[in-house]
Amino acid sequence: MSDTDGKKTLGLRGGGARPGNVKQSFSHGRTKNVVVETKRKRVVVPKPGAGKTGSGSAATGDPSRRPAGISDAEMDRRLKAVQAAKAREVEEAAAREAQEKARAEERERRRAEQEAKEQQEREREESLKAKAEEDARRKEEAEAAAKAAAAPVEEPVVARPTSTKAPEAAPRKQQDRDRDNKRGKGGDDNRRSGKLTLNQALRGGEGGRQRSMAAMKRKQERARQKAMGGQVEREKVMRDVQVPEAIVVSELANRMSEKVGEVVKALMNNGMMVTQNQTIDQDTAELIVEEFGHKVVRVSDADVEDVIKEVEDDAKDLKARPPVITIMGHVDHGKTSLLDAIRNAKVVAGEAGGITQHIGAYQVKTDGGQLLSFLDTPGHAAFTSMRSRGAQVTDIVVLVVAADDAVMPQTIEAINHAKAAEVPMIVAINKIDRPAADPDKVRTDLLQHEVIVEKMSGEVQDVEVSAITGQGLDELLEAIALQAEILELKANPDRAAQGAVIEAQLDVGRGPVATVLVQNGTLRQGDIFVVGEQYGKVRALINDQGDRVKEAGPSVPVEVLGLNGTPEAGDVLNVTETEAQAREIAEYRANAAKDKRAAAGAATTLEQLMANAKADENVNELPILVKADVQGSAEAIVQAMEKIGNDEVRVRVLHSGVGAITETDVGLAEASGAPIMGFNVRANASARNTANQKGVEIRYYSVIYDLVDDVKAAASGLLSAEIRENFIGYATIKEVFKVTGVGKVAGCLVTEGVARRSAGVRLLRDNVVIHEGTLKTLKRFKDEVAEVQSGQECGMAFENYDDIRADDVIEIFEREEITRTLS
Repeated sequence: MSDTDGKKTLGLRGGGARPGNVKQSFSHGRTKNVVVETKRKRVVVPKPGAGKTGSGSAATGDPSRRPAGISDAEMDRRLKAVQAAKAREVEEAAAREAQEKARAEERERRRAEQEAKEQQEREREESLKAKAEEDARRKEEAEAAAKAAAAPVEEPVVARPTSTKAPEAAPRKQQDRDRDNKRGKGGDDNRRSGKLTLNQALRGGEGGRQRSMAAMKRKQERARQKAMGGQVEREKVMRDVQVPEAIVVSELANRMSEKVGEVVKALMNNGMMVTQNQTIDQDTAELIVEEFGHKVVRVSDADVEDVIKEVEDDAKDLKARPPVITIMGHVDHGKTSLLDAIRNAKVVAGEAGGITQHIGAYQVKTDGGQLLSFLDTPGHAAFTSMRSRGAQVTDIVVLVVAADDAVMPQTIEAINHAKAAEVPMIVAINKIDRPAADPDKVRTDLLQHEVIVEKMSGEVQDVEVSAITGQGLDELLEAIALQAEILELKANPDRAAQGAVIEAQLDVGRGPVATVLVQNGTLRQGDIFVVGEQYGKVRALINDQGDRVKEAGPSVPVEVLGLNGTPEAGDVLNVTETEAQAREIAEYRANAAKDKRAAAGAATTLEQLMANAKADENVNELPILVKADVQGSAEAIVQAMEKIGNDEVRVRVLHSGVGAITETDVGLAEASGAPIMGFNVRANASARNTANQKGVEIRYYSVIYDLVDDVKAAASGLLSAEIRENFIGYATIKEVFKVTGVGKVAGCLVTEGVARRSAGVRLLRDNVVIHEGTLKTLKRFKDEVAEVQSGQECGMAFENYDDIRADDVIEIFEREEITRTLS
């Protein structure tokens, strides 16, 4: 291509174009298109930027309209180049437009910022100017007021002229000006004079906060003292400020009658950046109170219990009371039968399984007319805590030991409880009528536990009795009376009652019922009391015979009706003066117990939190719900459930309570997938229907042995089976062969035991295990066999393993699954 006289020559392959036949048109120095003239026709070839792509006949790709010598590929390439050039041109135009738009927005933003800055500057100048004018005005007013106030002092005393009108007018006007000045400066007369102006109304000078009567009296007193020439000083009022364990800053300032700002300032001076709505501790509050000159009185939430503190009784008010005797001993040693023989009642017939399920409280009158209060505690191991409570409220412990069974584990536990309670003990050797009875063996066994009876030259009384024949019962009662006489038991019946809850239950018709042993004072119908976390008013008192009584004195067991909830067995009952006191004490105890439970179950550190989470992942839980007839039984069952389990499985009691099984219990059991264990209780009709519909299992028990055994068996099912390996044989590889389609086969000699096809194998090399797996084949000669006995040769091939060598040892073993149970 050459350029001559402003024209270009275009050479086309395969065309008949000659130099000079190519024409080029220009527009503003840019090429628009190329005109090619041939002998046949004139063709216009579009160039980049020469109008729309695809315009003209040549853009259609029609060979008849395309210049000669240009192939389809070349034409497509040229068209694509034209399109790409146009696309680039469009993109560049869009980019230029976006840049221009961004520049315009930036200029607009800068202009707006400049205008806002100028507006702020003008406002600041106007505010400064207004402030300066206000200051100048106030200064002028102050100077004028000062001059007006000083004018009467500077004027000389002038004698009163003889004229009656003009001379009197001037002093009167001067007095009016003085009075007006005093009013303006906040003098004695604060009443508004003249018209109410707009500025006065806006400044709140009128119609705002009015002075109280006390403020007016204080103001008059100051004015009086000032008139008398005394120095006016505000007297500091010293107060006794009660400071609890935590207090809000504003409340502390209110109790000190100090300004909140002053208290906050004092706290900040002591390095505590707090606001008036924040809480500070007792020590910090005490420091601030002392700094302001007040006296600190420390109080705590536990002070609500001060109303029931123990009061020392006067010796002259004490009167003799019946002794409280607790029957303790092992299971089936005849404790309840012995008590029945004493009180001539068949209580055993009403006990499920022949054992006592909860504490019984009875009062017996001897032939001599002496009253004895007996507590019959269960002997089963699950009722350890109940026996412990029985020892805490008792005066004398009667330890029942079977003459044909000697000392047992629960007997030892009862001895420990009696020693911990520091109460005297009497040993009753029961079942003396049995042929196998050996009382001397019982006395000898008791020596191992530091219980030395009188017949062994000790101090502990021992009596041989028989609950069946009645032998020795009189001697036992005589021993109890003698021991009670030595103790000189006394109490004050003329004071507010105090007692211990022996048992508590939820009766369907009567509500919460507590069996209370009155220890001091007299409990009367209508008394308001607090017991543990519950409170109430005595609606009725029922004795051990089922009769209603009006009052119960010391050492008398009674059933108390009128509680707002079921207390815990072992709680202390105290009579209060008002229901508000009882409610406040119960709420405090409930909150304290809630905080204690939350603190006991919460992880305090991140390590503890992670450890608990990891432990929960590795432990299988068996959730259950427990409903019992009385509180003591429920507590004993929960304690027994906590002892079931190990590191892999445990029993979790989701809820325990007293009373019948309700729909709420069924709903909780369904949500948790837990069975309901009912102990001497039943489900009501609606609860049974709901349980049947939702598939919740309810089990009823009357003996605690059965309940514990069933739960233990269910928990054992959650244990993973134990895998035990039994070695059945050894084989030595003599030679290794390569078999087509099988791989390496070991020629072995069974040296010990037997080799089985279904057993597991380990490959040992120099007594080191290098592979463990199963056999792919076990052959005897050419036949596949199930097992090969010791001393025989065989062929073995391992599953997915070929690295076998001569002299390697094959260990053959079988795995056995053993079902585990909780001990």
